[in-house]
Amino acid sequence: MQIDKLLSHHGLTMNPFVAEEARHDPVFDQLLEDSMPHHPVYAKILGQVERPSAAVVFGEKGSGKTAIRLHIGKQVREHNEANPETKALLVPYDDLNPVLDRILKRQRQSRKGAKADVEELLKSFRLEDHQDVILSLAMTRLINGLLQENYGAEDPTQLPADAISRLRKLPKRKRVNLLVLAMLMDQPRSGDVVQRFEKLRKMLRIHRLFPVSWRRNISLALLLGACSTLGFEWVCQNLLGSPLIPTQYLIGAGILGVLALGGVISWISQCWKIGSLAKKIQHETPAIERSTAQFKQMLPMISPTDLNGQPWPTQGAEDAKNSRYELTGNLMEIIPALGYSGMMVLVDRVDEPTAIASNANRMRSVLWPMLDNKFLQQPGIGIKMLLPIELRHMLVRESPAFFQEARLDKQNLIERLTWSGATLFDLCTSRLRACQKEGSDPVYLTDLFEPDVSREMVVDALDQMHQPRDAFKFLYCVIQEHCRMIPEDQGKPLIARITLETVRRDQAQRVQELYRGLSPA
Repeated sequence: MQIDKLLSHHGLTMNPFVAEEARHDPVFDQLLEDSMPHHPVYAKILGQVERPSAAVVFGEKGSGKTAIRLHIGKQVREHNEANPETKALLVPYDDLNPVLDRILKRQRQSRKGAKADVEELLKSFRLEDHQDVILSLAMTRLINGLLQENYGAEDPTQLPADAISRLRKLPKRKRVNLLVLAMLMDQPRSGDVVQRFEKLRKMLRIHRLFPVSWRRNISLALLLGACSTLGFEWVCQNLLGSPLIPTQYLIGAGILGVLALGGVISWISQCWKIGSLAKKIQHETPAIERSTAQFKQMLPMISPTDLNGQPWPTQGAEDAKNSRYELTGNLMEIIPALGYSGMMVLVDRVDEPTAIASNANRMRSVLWPMLDNKFLQQPGIGIKMLLPIELRHMLVRESPAFFQEARLDKQNLIERLTWSGATLFDLCTSRLRACQKEGSDPVYLTDLFEPDVSREMVVDALDQMHQPRDAFKFLYCVIQEHCRMIPEDQGKPLIARITLETVRRDQAQRVQELYRGLSPA
């Protein structure tokens, strides 16, 4: 029997249980548009959108962590549309590949050919690197919106129509802080960073009366003029025997030459300071794709007075840590002008990067720095960490000192994202209804089976699957097995109890082998 024929009998336009990944699941997309059922702890994980808070969630593969992230993203967007002055800046932090590649490359270069495996290199991953990436993601989204350069992003940042005028009304110090953040953290997918920085500088009306290049040219021109005047007079007096320029002009030329020489020396000193600062920043921010040359181009565009007191991420353990918190604080002082009351960071898919490859020790090296109470409890920022269950097993072996620093009792900790059979039954039923033809009567999951299959039997079978992904695999196999066993001419549309029991036994064994590491999926 063809599967399409069975689905058509029940008024379904597609198989609700084919997809295994929420990001590529059309049924899940449809449920997001409607009122979809969610895990009972979802409200705790989400918290209040206008007042973001931290959450640390551990779950098995297929337990719905990515679905929760996408659901949170949808609710934040809906909240932002309904509350334009108390929005939450959404920052998805779900692709660690480019970050890890940059850091590993920089570490290998610093070792100058010395061999070290990836696991050893990842142990040097710092909290500051995570902070740099989060700031970079947030700043890039904001600047894309300000410059209207979203580059076809699936979720572009929506800013107020008068965003630019709002920013121009800010005190100059805050506008300079925004420009400095852009210089340090902006990472567009395409386009030149320096050009974007220059556009933003003009947009914010931060001008410099005499840029470094002008001062250099003026000083050199004056010095050359003074030297030419004095040299000409020397030639006249020593070779022709008579001076041609009055003494007062010669004295003025001498003074002008001294001042111009001082200007040249000042220019050289400032260039050295800019170059030194650029090298230090570039060295201290390996997670950001930025060259020393780019910093050297952008730093002179801001006057030294405006740059004084900025929290530069330079070398030094305490300075490096504190500077990130100060930069984050500067960002949080600016975004209210754009209608944001907070920022929500969604950390997901940490086991997928090539450098990690689901290795628990590597995940621990990268993620453990984030389990810091000061970082997770920053005012106005909600860090939602959706982590694999393997890290939960490693967490319980940590020392009391680690728990005292992490204070997981304050982070809305979900130790295991578990699903009951009843919750999975409701979830699967909602997927069935999402695939129904328009105008069809609502169906339940039990409508697929013969009358002797009770609701309790289906719930019990789903309870043994534990996770949504395994529940979908189980029901997909049930439908497939039924269609394989029934001839086309018989056309029996209801699934027999024996088919349910046979597939349940096989799938329950597969799930147990998966948890013991004996099965790949």
